[in-house]
Amino acid sequence: MTLNIIPSGQSCGAHITGIDLTRPLAPDTVAAIRAAWLDHHVLAFPHQKMSDDDLERFTQYFGSFGDDPFIKPIPGRSHVIAVKRRADETSPLFAENWHSDWSFQARPPAGTCLFGITIPPVGGNTDFSNQHSALDAMPDVLRAKIEGRNAVHSARGGYAPSGMYGTGDPKGPGGRSMDIRSGDEALATQTHPFIRQHPETGREGLFGCAGYIMGIEGMDDAEALPFLYELLQWQGREEFRYSHVWEPDMLILWDNRSVLHRATGGYDGHDRLLHRTTIAAWEG
Repeated sequence: MTLNIIPSGQSCGAHITGIDLTRPLAPDTVAAIRAAWLDHHVLAFPHQKMSDDDLERFTQYFGSFGDDPFIKPIPGRSHVIAVKRRADETSPLFAENWHSDWSFQARPPAGTCLFGITIPPVGGNTDFSNQHSALDAMPDVLRAKIEGRNAVHSARGGYAPSGMYGTGDPKGPGGRSMDIRSGDEALATQTHPFIRQHPETGREGLFGCAGYIMGIEGMDDAEALPFLYELLQWQGREEFRYSHVWEPDMLILWDNRSVLHRATGGYDGHDRLLHRTTIAAWEG
């Protein structure tokens, strides 16, 4: 296979053609995809008629499966979850705030795969923000506030019983269609440095943002929360973004160590369904 890599022209992202992901890949092809992934951070593979078996096989080229703690997998699978929204759904949009997947874990997933099955004719882009570029361009005065500091991550804002997807999140007709399971384990906290070296490239970048970051180690909330808001505004600036436009039968692979992402709406009245896997932290 000959890979054709077409950069998005934005801060990150590339389309890859000339490959069939419904067939096993040779090791040199996997190595070429990984190199492109590390370079562009978000890869899109259009025109792939993939099954869940194909999705799982592709995921495992890049590592073992990650742990998805609060979303039940689809029937018959242990590692595939459905990211879905019915045409009549009125619940707040899932994952609409900037985040890095499961950053509250001790070893957050290295990457995420998302395959488009039912794609609305309008809206529903997935936005990405390049956190290497965000750090490179960060003013010295802002960087000085986070240099050497740890952020306190937690799932409580989303997945605790009192969180956005907790006991008050409506189910049933018009309610949320995703099978989200909240629990008290979401109250746990985990610290990670604000600035981390990418474990494969060594390049420094910002990691995580408000949403899963609940505070700053050694700083009281009165000081930390306004700063976290200021940092969030910087991390999501337009010049660091790539807005991904979906098509049916398209797979995207992104690097949670390099980018933030968020869902966007604009497709009310249309069904949307994607299948997702995560890739465990890189072991080297």
